[in-house]
Amino acid sequence: MTVTVESEPALRTVSGRRLRDLVLDRTGDAGLAHEVDVVSQVLPFKVSSYVVQELIDWDRAPDDAMYRLLFPHRDMLLPDDFAAVELAMRTQDRAGLRQTVDAVRDRLNPHPGDQLALNVPQEEDADGWGLQHKYHETLLVFPRQGQTCHSYCGYCFRWAQFVDRSDLRLAVSGPEVMTAHLRRHPEITDVLLTGGDPLVMRTELIEQYLRPLLRPEHDTVQTVRIGTKAVSFWPHRVLAGREADELLRLLSALVDAGKHVALMLHLSHPAELDTDAARAALRRLAGTGAVLRSQAPVVRHVNDDPDVWAQLWKDQVRNGVVPYYMFVERDTGARRYFGLPLARALEIYRGAIKGLSGLGRSARGPVMSASPGKVAIDGVVNLHNGPAFALRFLQHRNPELVGRPFHARFDAEAQWWNDLRPYGEHDREFFGGAA
Repeated sequence: MTVTVESEPALRTVSGRRLRDLVLDRTGDAGLAHEVDVVSQVLPFKVSSYVVQELIDWDRAPDDAMYRLLFPHRDMLLPDDFAAVELAMRTQDRAGLRQTVDAVRDRLNPHPGDQLALNVPQEEDADGWGLQHKYHETLLVFPRQGQTCHSYCGYCFRWAQFVDRSDLRLAVSGPEVMTAHLRRHPEITDVLLTGGDPLVMRTELIEQYLRPLLRPEHDTVQTVRIGTKAVSFWPHRVLAGREADELLRLLSALVDAGKHVALMLHLSHPAELDTDAARAALRRLAGTGAVLRSQAPVVRHVNDDPDVWAQLWKDQVRNGVVPYYMFVERDTGARRYFGLPLARALEIYRGAIKGLSGLGRSARGPVMSASPGKVAIDGVVNLHNGPAFALRFLQHRNPELVGRPFHARFDAEAQWWNDLRPYGEHDREFFGGAA
């Protein structure tokens, strides 16, 4: 692969009180800026200069979809919580504000799906903090230097990684933690660098995690995945400069060594692919031989429209990206603002795929990444005792349950796995024996 070193634009980000000032400057709406100030005390928000200049239609704010994705709104918090934080800010009591904010955060279920209780390795002779090993073949690695993003999505289920609470943040100190776990678990075939966003890291740091996977002792690792939203929020990371070129060479080296390299791109809205920079970034990444796959949740205010998803998947296929998952918004953070009933998510998915070719229909959805595993909602069926959700596990902590169809009682208001109940006696094993 031929690469050219050019100058790389400087990354600038806006967060904290400057985010409030940005909204006030761009919209002239003091009330909207105040909401930003209050909600961002609790949930993390940050935008890159690229996002501000290229992705948001400020003439339509706050109703622009990308604005809704990236900026705080008062309805992300319960009214009483919003009022409590607002009052604590007004009294200028730092200790009181911190106590109020921490209490609100704890009520927002900062680590859903038993991530800390069940996913973090518990070997007595090793420190697994910063790893997740939920499925036997896949290891998630949270590099310490990658636990931030170029911008933060308001619906991020890993929002707790970005707040000033060390007890909530998963991070490994270095690649030795990962390689030691791999030696103890030869069943692992897939390693996923995640965060945060690993592509905020310098390439030399990323290389410290990926080069060891080329050693003969780690031949069992067949697939290397990198979760990122850099194509959307800072495409210059792979477009120009020595850092970009060295990253592409690293990905090419992994491919040439026989590894399957997958860039797990987080793409939520067609606007993210509607710039020359984003499309050029996709071309450069594809040139390494890596496979580009896309995933994102279906959420209110941003992409709760089948036409939006149909266009998103068409644009992805056109640009060499394989549609992979339509997720359901997790039960954490700003879910009350972004969450949708499962029945509505299913309508959006079916409405989107019906006008696509087979290549666009590679996306699986809607899918809940819940505590027991990844649950696909295949449809609503009428059985002898009334309507039911048809479900199956795409992944499960117990591989014996993967792929077997089962049913849950239909509930038009249900938004998450915990809202569902088994339809019949034969379905109870999938719910852990729940009634």
